[in-house]
Amino acid sequence: MAAPIGVPASAEAPPSPAASACPFCAVAPERIVRARPHALLLWDAHPLHPGHALAVPRRHIASWFDATEAERADLIALIDEARALVLAQHGADGFNLGINDGPAAGQTVPHLHMHLIPRHHGDVPDPRGGLRWVLPERAVYWRGP
Repeated sequence: MAAPIGVPASAEAPPSPAASACPFCAVAPERIVRARPHALLLWDAHPLHPGHALAVPRRHIASWFDATEAERADLIALIDEARALVLAQHGADGFNLGINDGPAAGQTVPHLHMHLIPRHHGDVPDPRGGLRWVLPERAVYWRGP
């Protein structure tokens, strides 16, 4: 496997079996929207809305908690860049930001990735609770127990 884009081959570690099969470790160059030294910005292959973007570290790690400070900084910077692109290209009234960290949290690709999901007034009947809907029975907290 070649070094990730922007990473010198001398810095490349041998790929793990998981990294060899990872869709974010072998990203086609045409999918890359923006790049930073430690992370890439991609449009989601299965978008929830037009402009659904992913910020992905170049290094194959599964968890936000395994990311270095430099990786985290590049991921956040790319999310900011994605927001500006989405507003210019698609418009949005709001955004959901999310990370599924671990299988119990719904992570299906074991390579850290941050979602930026543009939202529009009226795209769902009642958006209150946002990400809380991952546990539907607890999402409507404002009604009390």
